[in-house]
Amino acid sequence: MKFSPVFAGMRFAVLGLGKAGMPAACALRDMGAQVSVWDDAPGVRAAAAGFVVEKPSAVAGRLDGLVLSPGIAHKLPKAHEQAAWALAHGVPVLTDAELLFRAVRGSGSKARFAGITGTNGKSTTTALLAHILDVAGVPNAAGANLGPAALSLPLLPDNGVYVLEMSSYMLERLASLRFDVAVMLNLSPDHLDRHGGMAGYAAAKRAIFARQDAGCVAVVGVDDAPSREMAGWLDEQAARVVRISGVGGATGAQALPGEHNAQNAAAAAAAARALGVAEAAIARAIASFPGLAHRQQEVALREGVRFINDSKATNADAAARAMGCYPRFIWIAGGVAKAGGIDDLAPYFLRIEKAFLIGRDGPAFAATLSAHGVENDVAGTLETAVPLAFEAAKASGAGVVLFSPAAASFDQFTNFEARGARFAALAKGGV
Repeated sequence: MKFSPVFAGMRFAVLGLGKAGMPAACALRDMGAQVSVWDDAPGVRAAAAGFVVEKPSAVAGRLDGLVLSPGIAHKLPKAHEQAAWALAHGVPVLTDAELLFRAVRGSGSKARFAGITGTNGKSTTTALLAHILDVAGVPNAAGANLGPAALSLPLLPDNGVYVLEMSSYMLERLASLRFDVAVMLNLSPDHLDRHGGMAGYAAAKRAIFARQDAGCVAVVGVDDAPSREMAGWLDEQAARVVRISGVGGATGAQALPGEHNAQNAAAAAAAARALGVAEAAIARAIASFPGLAHRQQEVALREGVRFINDSKATNADAAARAMGCYPRFIWIAGGVAKAGGIDDLAPYFLRIEKAFLIGRDGPAFAATLSAHGVENDVAGTLETAVPLAFEAAKASGAGVVLFSPAAASFDQFTNFEARGARFAALAKGGV
């Protein structure tokens, strides 16, 4: 199946030519649109062969939309000048998931859309739901914030399902996309500068339920107060509400340890049921799910010491979910801390035999740990921290080196994937 030329005669500008931008430009062009592209990096612009390269504000005539890379702000904390221009001139600022929905419907497919969001667990739940659909024999395509860009996904038949991981950055740029099944896992403070505070962040997440009707299903976690508040709001909306929890739960799958993964599995199972998948297929899929890289992934076992790569834990709430799975461990953490640092992790400090801190905010983490009587060293880099952690794990008998940074990676690495890959290489004895 191929997409129809649904955007013929329309004009779009694409700003930001990274993971989502260039695939969006190519797909829009293939579907008949006139497309111009722009990136603030001259080298990236130079590689945009075959496209008109100019700022959106310089495009002649009216634009039907500005496709803005999720990482580029259109409002807070400061709007990109081209995004501000678009808003001032009535040009819709869109995400490529919105355009995928229009392309699918415009091409005549009735494929359903499942969207997954939340502060933590989005990627695991997205991948698990896609795995369940695979096991059940349901045609599906997964992507957006996880994996392929939305407009890179193929056209699915009427019985197909698009499984889209949706960040808050993407959700605030939807106009017509309606999720047949929408999942909101949990809410804790994150990206607050981008959304003007917790209320704005929650509002962005809530947009995943926009336009749902009585034939839709809203799956919502109830293990935190902001999510419970959202569940109460959903009770007044049209969609059928399914509450899920991971408290006291276990998945029975090696790749899904901890209550947080019990919540992820419950959410994926609820979404699959809403999509008509049988219980037997759901159970088989959860048991066979291989897990995702950088999310409590055991990457090495050396001299009885397990090395756990949880590089995806870019905030304290995510780190807490991993720390709760191990009674004793050596902790490697640090990077660019989010608001509040690691103060909220105090209930888990007794489990830490010793911590080795890295990155920009390693010294701040060390100060917090020292104030709670937790032995620690500021190692600075993974290259220093991993060998020290290995020796400490052997000497203490802890048996686990947990790399769950509770911080972003951008001070020392391009992304959490690169950070996790470096940890894994060092854990295996690399240099």
